[in-house]
Amino acid sequence: MNDPKSSLTQVRERIDSIDRQIQELISERANWAREVARVKGEGLSAIDYYRPEREAHVLRMVVDRNQGPLSDTEMVRLFREIMSSCLAQEDPLKVGYLGPEGTFSEQAVRKHFGHAAYGLPLGSIEEVFQEVAAGHADFGVVPVENSGQGMIQITLDLFLTSEARICGEVELRVHQCLLSQREALDGIKRVYGHAQSLQQCKTWLRVNLPEAECIAVHSNAEGARLARHADDAAAIAGAIAGKVYGLKTVAHAIEDRADNTTRFLVIGRSLFPPSGNDRTSLLITVNDKPGALYDVLSPFAKHDVSMNRIESRPAHTGKWQYAFFIDVSGHIDDAPLQAALKDMGPVATQVRVLGSYPVALP
Repeated sequence: MNDPKSSLTQVRERIDSIDRQIQELISERANWAREVARVKGEGLSAIDYYRPEREAHVLRMVVDRNQGPLSDTEMVRLFREIMSSCLAQEDPLKVGYLGPEGTFSEQAVRKHFGHAAYGLPLGSIEEVFQEVAAGHADFGVVPVENSGQGMIQITLDLFLTSEARICGEVELRVHQCLLSQREALDGIKRVYGHAQSLQQCKTWLRVNLPEAECIAVHSNAEGARLARHADDAAAIAGAIAGKVYGLKTVAHAIEDRADNTTRFLVIGRSLFPPSGNDRTSLLITVNDKPGALYDVLSPFAKHDVSMNRIESRPAHTGKWQYAFFIDVSGHIDDAPLQAALKDMGPVATQVRVLGSYPVALP
């Protein structure tokens, strides 16, 4: 009969051997990343080495190769961290986001750039745009859409005046928690949260805390920080914010929709080459006349360009003038999209390419 202890020892020795091989290969990869820096030349910063199209291609190959037992999401996360650490050997990327520490925006930064990037918490979405434009941040991550609450208008409006380019997108599954110094719902008189989060949990709040005052704040992390100093208050935020601010999780997953997901955009100052599976975001303005929108959209159908999303906003250029934010499949360098934009030229007042970027990974 085999000795169970002996068998367990052999399994652990095999795991230790694999760990040594993994570590050696990671070190070898990091050395080759340094070689890339050497070939490109001295005096460059991390943003000069960062190529989202190349990163997306590598991570798609990770998904294609994956045969389990780890999920695609877990494999992508592991490789993202390896790539993040290799890139940050000399000078980590600086990424602005809506702070303070512990927001879902910070989680989106970590999902897209890994933990080796330097997160720069800022006071507002507008500040994220400003810091990227000024060069104080290499990139920024801003929320743009929630699966239940729709588009985040302040983000769209900032594109009307900003020269920021969209370099990527992140989809983050959002689980909202009720955080407090208390361990139960009794005695909670105020609930702090970002306006979007309060809306995402309005049914739960109405049923479970009907008498509590709901107070909108700048970010969920700010709400957690306020709740930390009040024994009759709670905050809606992610579990990470609870750990950061020392709060107990009174209730978990209180969002009204089971598929609650927020889409974030990565903004920067440059356009990047195609990755092979891209999305392009356009800002198009038109004069107010019958058939104007049809005239703008028909070239997409004519040239077989698939439209993913359309949203209208006041253009801020005159009364009853509107701007259309349109997402289409493909990269701006693709011939069909180029042909569609050429046909659109005579009928659109303005066409701006906000960005062409890899479609979000798991």
